[in-house]
Amino acid sequence: MQENHNALGVATGHKPTQPVTLVRPHAAHRAARYFLEKFPGTSMYAVKANPSPDLIRALWDAGITHFDVASIAEVRLVRGLLPTAVLCFMHPVKGQEAIAEAYHDHDVRTFSLDSLTELAKIVDATSTDDVAAADLTLCVRLRVSSAHSKLSLASKFGIAADESAELLMATRQAADALGICFHVGSQAMSPQAYAEALAQVRTAIVGAGVTVDVVDVGGGFPSIYPGMEPTALDGYFEVIHRAYEALPISYSAELWCEPGRALSAEYASVLVRVEARKDDILYINDGAYGSLFDAAHVAWRFPVAMVREIPSRARTMEFSFYGPTCDDMDFMRGPFELPADIQAGDYIEVGMLGAYGSAMRTGFNGFTAGATVIARDEPMDSAYGVVETSPSKVISIR
Repeated sequence: MQENHNALGVATGHKPTQPVTLVRPHAAHRAARYFLEKFPGTSMYAVKANPSPDLIRALWDAGITHFDVASIAEVRLVRGLLPTAVLCFMHPVKGQEAIAEAYHDHDVRTFSLDSLTELAKIVDATSTDDVAAADLTLCVRLRVSSAHSKLSLASKFGIAADESAELLMATRQAADALGICFHVGSQAMSPQAYAEALAQVRTAIVGAGVTVDVVDVGGGFPSIYPGMEPTALDGYFEVIHRAYEALPISYSAELWCEPGRALSAEYASVLVRVEARKDDILYINDGAYGSLFDAAHVAWRFPVAMVREIPSRARTMEFSFYGPTCDDMDFMRGPFELPADIQAGDYIEVGMLGAYGSAMRTGFNGFTAGATVIARDEPMDSAYGVVETSPSKVISIR
């Protein structure tokens, strides 16, 4: 993989005609070390956020040994890359064949579930010659509020805490280790989200009267985007630790978390070219069917910077983007603040796309990703206390 100092070096040195993904392994390493050193339990990477093999290896090299996999394809991917990693199949609804392959072929021993039907499926798929597996860690997923988060995950999965007693007791009988897990939603903007969810965990444990060995607080840990600047992650960890310590759980119980966005967002940005300008709309060569799915479909505002050898002195103004396909839905409203003199042929770096950027990319209309280049500069913003030194953009101290 090629290396360059920053987006400006790529733009001026190569003048790319396709989007270029800029990856920063050092940023992923820093995020991983932060969680490993400060979160009061086990941190596992949620692979769905970015399944790049290079990123997965970078996180492993930083010390991440546990991975949250949500499909048999992710199981195969991570097991093929990391033969000794701990894989946890945390999708609450899985095909029986996927469970069987994960358990028997890939040494997966941890599964999540949210119904008696799913429990029966797991027990059946992991049995050998009609003898039930005796080494399962089974995590019952509770439904908790996503009120504090930018993207809800409260509808599709989970059982209400006050309705979970029967499922918890049945799972306790089938599991070597019983866990409770939840997900507060993506980009949780307040630590209170975890305090409230852990109160639901308490309700479930007391109602079922079971011994719990694992509490998994899931993902949702936020990154920094324009208009979304949460408090420091330390505050989240402190709230989680206090609430966890107060739970009626086994003295040897474990605390887990599943960061996806928080470990991957700063890993990548994308360099795009302006193909045309019409008033306050820029036509760029990446979009809703590429790495900017979230910008189009959930109005996510990513940081942007014009990349030009001689910096613009023009005032900034608000722009919207059209992507390269023929589809009207390929539209990113923004607003994205850029110099008012930006024009066709200029390049823009779109930051914080390590989470769900490459993961959501398609080849619709024939527009695909271009090269991937390692960038040695810092990401466009950071939750981990860094200062940007590149002349193309400025990063605050945190």
